[in-house]
Amino acid sequence: MTCMARVLAVDGNSLVHRAYHSQARTGHQTWAVRGLLSQLVTAAERVCPAAIVVGFDDPDTSVRRDTWPQYKAQRADKLSTLVDQLRFAAEVLGELGVAVVVPPGLEADDVLASAARFAAGQGASTVIMTSDRDAFSLIDETTSVLRIIDGGVEASPLLTPARLATLLGVRPDQYRDFAALRGDASDNLHGVRGIGPKTAAILLRELGSARAAFDDVAGGGERVVAAIGRGGARRLAAPGAREAWELNCQVMAMRDDVPLRLDLGGGPGCLPLDPEAVRATFLAQQLTWTVSAALRALCDQEPRDAQWPDEPVAWTARPRFARLAPKAEQPALF
Repeated sequence: MTCMARVLAVDGNSLVHRAYHSQARTGHQTWAVRGLLSQLVTAAERVCPAAIVVGFDDPDTSVRRDTWPQYKAQRADKLSTLVDQLRFAAEVLGELGVAVVVPPGLEADDVLASAARFAAGQGASTVIMTSDRDAFSLIDETTSVLRIIDGGVEASPLLTPARLATLLGVRPDQYRDFAALRGDASDNLHGVRGIGPKTAAILLRELGSARAAFDDVAGGGERVVAAIGRGGARRLAAPGAREAWELNCQVMAMRDDVPLRLDLGGGPGCLPLDPEAVRATFLAQQLTWTVSAALRALCDQEPRDAQWPDEPVAWTARPRFARLAPKAEQPALF
C-alpha cells in the first residue's frame, strides 16, 4: 500500500519569534535563524515530508490592519534585530531550497491555509508546524498541526481532530467560533465578556455553533440556559456580544488562495533538496553538528563513513520508501 504524500507547511514568523526570544543568549547575530533551521531538520525527520513550504507575514503591509485598525494595535514595534532576522530567515530558506512564500498584504497563516487546501487537492496530507493556536481551525482528516511548545519539536504534540477534541473539547470546525467567543488578547481581539474557554466549549458542544447559540438567545434562550445557565445566557444577550463574535470571526478567517508555486512532481520545495545547498547553508550558519542530520532529513542521504560534519563526507541515497513510514504517525506522539 502506498502512503499519502505529505506537505510540511511551516509558520516562519511564529517559529522565528519563538527562537528569537528563547535563544538570544547564544550570542550569534542570527540566533533565531539558526533555531529555525534546527527545528526544520527535526520536524523533517519526524514528519518525513515530500515537500516543505514556509510562510512569512508581509512585513510592510497588512490587509487586516487596514480593514480593522484595532487588529494587533496594542503591540509594540518589533525590535530591529528581530525584523532583520525575519527577513534573513526568508533569504536563507530560499537558498536552502524550500518553498518560501511572503504573500502581499497577508500573513503566514494564510500560507498555511493555502498549503492545506493545495495538498488536499493533490491527494496529499499536510502537517502544519507552528507555535500559534490559530491553525487549529485547519485541522481535518488530511491536515494535522505540530504545535511547537517548550521542549522543541520532539516534545510537541501532533494534533488531529480527535486529539484537538480531547485537548479543548471542540471539533476543528468549531475552533474559530471557540476562539472568537473567547477572544485573543495577543491580537487585541476582545471576546464575549464572561465567556471563557470552558464555557465556550460547553456551549459549542451542546448547540453546535456560536450562531446557533446567539439565535437561541434571541428566541428566548432555552437551550443556552440549559447548557450554561441563565448568567451565561445573559452574557450572550448583552449589547455588543454578537457583534464582538462576528468581528472576531471575520478577522480570524484565513485566506486559502495564496499562490504557492509548489508542484509535488518536483521543483522548489520538493524533497530531496540539493545536498550542496543544504551543506552550504548549515555551515554558513555555523551549524556544523547539524549537517549530517540535515542531509539525512532533507536530502534522503546517509553517510558512508563516520567523519566530522565540517569535513567532506561521502553520501549515499536512502531508498525513497523511507518516507512512507513517518514518525508523525506513531501513536506515542501526542
